Amino acid sequence: MSTPRRLLLVNGPNLNLLGTRQPEIYGRDTLADVERLTAEAAARNGLEVRAVQSNHEGVLIDAIHAARLDCAGIVINAGGYTHTSVALRDALASVDLPVAEVHISNIKERESFRQFSYIEDVAVVHVIGEGVTGYARAVDLLVEVITGRADG
Repeated sequence: MSTPRRLLLVNGPNLNLLGTRQPEIYGRDTLADVERLTAEAAARNGLEVRAVQSNHEGVLIDAIHAARLDCAGIVINAGGYTHTSVALRDALASVDLPVAEVHISNIKERESFRQFSYIEDVAVVHVIGEGVTGYARAVDLLVEVITGRADG
């Protein structure tokens, strides 16, 4: 069986407000810009992207579960669920797909409650604090993992 040629892009709560929500932290790029940038990076690597954004944890978990059927990996910015959701972490661990964790801001330099990530231990790629361009880098690094080109 060949490797699926699709990535799942997951964006969690409040990321639908990108471009207007705290632009001094998250910039002026919108969720549509993030989805376009991610799709372009995936296309350069011969992949498609299925994007989902929700403010509802169950919707995100359902999308992650569905990805096991037709995706080669997951790029996720879980938003606030990064710091609170064991259920989202368990969903990612359950699907046996490589995960790239992305954060627009540097969560390690923000408020103490934002510095812990439930996603961190299940992700094989971490891109934090690079703005929305971090999504493209996460795709490139995830593709290296999927194709076995990663340097360990």
